[in-house]
Amino acid sequence: MPMPGYVFRDGGAIPDADLPDNATSTLAPGTHFEPPPAEFRHTSTSNTPTFNTPTSSTSTSNPPTESHALAEADHEHKGAAQLPHFATEVKDLGWSDHPKDVPKPLVGGLPNEELWTLVRRFNKQMYHVKAMSGPPPGGLDLNIADEDEFSPDKLRSNIERLYMTVIIGLMGFGKHIARLRSWKEPRRTAAYCAAYTIAWFFNFLIPLFFTTLVVLIVYPPARPILFPPAPLALVSSKTGGVQSPKAGVLGSHDSMTGAPEKHQGEAVEQEASNFVSGFAHIALSSATGKHEQSDPGNDPVGGSVPDPTNMAIEGAKAKESTSRAASPEHHDKTKQPMEEAMWTKMRPIMHVIGDISDGWERFANALSPTPPFPQDTPRLKLAGVLVPAIAISLLTTSAMFMKMTTFSIGLGFFGDPIIWRALDWLNHEFPNWQKLLEIRNTLLKGVPTNAQLTITLLRIGEANKAPLPPPPTSSAPPPDRPKSLNGDELNLDASHAEIQDAIHPDAVAPVPDPHATTKKKHNPGAKILGFLKGTTKTGVESKLGIDRLRAAVGDQHAKNHLGVLPTPEEQTPSGPIDFKARYKGRKGWVYINTSATVPCVSFTTHATEDTSGEDRDLTLKPVFSIPIEEIQELKKIGGLGWKAKIIVGWATDRQVADGLEIVTKKSETYRITAIPLREELFNRLVTMGHQKWESF
Repeated sequence: MPMPGYVFRDGGAIPDADLPDNATSTLAPGTHFEPPPAEFRHTSTSNTPTFNTPTSSTSTSNPPTESHALAEADHEHKGAAQLPHFATEVKDLGWSDHPKDVPKPLVGGLPNEELWTLVRRFNKQMYHVKAMSGPPPGGLDLNIADEDEFSPDKLRSNIERLYMTVIIGLMGFGKHIARLRSWKEPRRTAAYCAAYTIAWFFNFLIPLFFTTLVVLIVYPPARPILFPPAPLALVSSKTGGVQSPKAGVLGSHDSMTGAPEKHQGEAVEQEASNFVSGFAHIALSSATGKHEQSDPGNDPVGGSVPDPTNMAIEGAKAKESTSRAASPEHHDKTKQPMEEAMWTKMRPIMHVIGDISDGWERFANALSPTPPFPQDTPRLKLAGVLVPAIAISLLTTSAMFMKMTTFSIGLGFFGDPIIWRALDWLNHEFPNWQKLLEIRNTLLKGVPTNAQLTITLLRIGEANKAPLPPPPTSSAPPPDRPKSLNGDELNLDASHAEIQDAIHPDAVAPVPDPHATTKKKHNPGAKILGFLKGTTKTGVESKLGIDRLRAAVGDQHAKNHLGVLPTPEEQTPSGPIDFKARYKGRKGWVYINTSATVPCVSFTTHATEDTSGEDRDLTLKPVFSIPIEEIQELKKIGGLGWKAKIIVGWATDRQVADGLEIVTKKSETYRITAIPLREELFNRLVTMGHQKWESF
């Protein structure tokens, strides 16, 4: 650990209060940016000379990734974060402002709502990153490591990502098929039918299929012509016609329920969360032996107590213990082996789910690239693979195709000795041949996943000393009104009035029965839960109070728990250079300094509102200071354990402030706790340096 007395110019940063006006100015909303001449793009923003030190230069033997190169390149279309501001410190683009007051666009060619959707999902996906020593596969870093750690929370995150990418995409494709088969769009369906019939008559189906794929890949304007878009929730998967959204209102266009959303993409994210929770509830109900059909009617107790499947999986043990044929737990010799086998197999299953989502995202980003990534090269590479397939299909007859297919089946069934000898030879001569043939290293090389795209966009802001503002958050409910939609532009067999009726379903109010007696129903279960919640809240507050006493006498574990339930005053916005946090229980700020020769991250306990100029540098005495390029590992840590989080969240309805662990190349570990803006601090640290990261 560095000795005290470290020079703060290399380790600390000035807070927002002491920045010059031009360093924290926020441009007016709707401002149209005029890019400066190209010769000013790489002008130095600091008068401090740059020394050729190992921490500030990139070795020629270890070149930067394509993500780093794109972040520092001169882009044709520029947003607010890509314009040089000729200041020594970072520029605040509206970290604490209302979304409407944030400059648009932050990154050229990408709306702010889409950018924030990417960042929000990036925050859920990233947990733990380590710096790589060599070049990453495919030219882009932030790939998932083979030794990726398994946890139920990461498995949930991967399943949610699978829903938001693959499952939603397949559902959308299925609804397009339903629209075609329904003949509710007669012109389009008739055109498809005619093309299919002619191709079938002349034995031209396979060439037509590959040709259509090439057109869709190379010429994006053909996509809305062949497959006119429509809100997913508005199309029935059974009839292909118009239906009322399941949420009762068309508040979003890309979700299956049409639920309202405050910001783009939130409805799909909520659906993904409920999708996983639904499976968990089904599994838990199966484990506890839930069978409502066998329950007696008019149960005097069952109607007033909560469903145990919503509370804990311990209900399974409770049911087994009450069963007459149940064996004592210590007599069950299958429990431990089965649990170990299940947990061992979970990691490869999680890897498969992640790889499927990664592949889907790469194909999507190849077909519809996002700036600053190349717009034409990925599509041309995909089309180049299909063009030979068209030529082969023209020269291949149906008999030849069947011969090749049956030969392949026979080789796979009877050629096991030959196949294994060939694999052994490949493993001996080319140990990493499987990695070399992966699609990310061949056909889709240089095409990013959404996480790799997001880290590149964040690096653009850091390269221009203009960190991207975090996604907006608020506790207000989403607006219960339909999203703007032009029914005349929808290619659906429905009138404008019918579409409006589906978007605005009539709310049928229940008719009160005049003969019914209004009697207030008492729910003992609610009273019991309320009592338990109040008791649990008192216990939590008492435990945290004991931790404060233990921390006062020097208990390190107790110090790490201080501040995990921040007060509203402690949750005031901070950033982009100062972040409220605690280190070993002491209140302070994490500062990021980019104006020095060697950018550093530091922690200090000294406030700086009343100091300025050189006095500020003398007053701020950092507890530690880490050069950005010396960071080897970043790991998100919870403010409390997962069981304690569930209890505290249920009992107090308060947000838990999590922490961050920083490991340097010298294996020094710094654990920072109680960071309200933990995600934003992580994103800044992971994108400032030249490290090539790997996700764990």
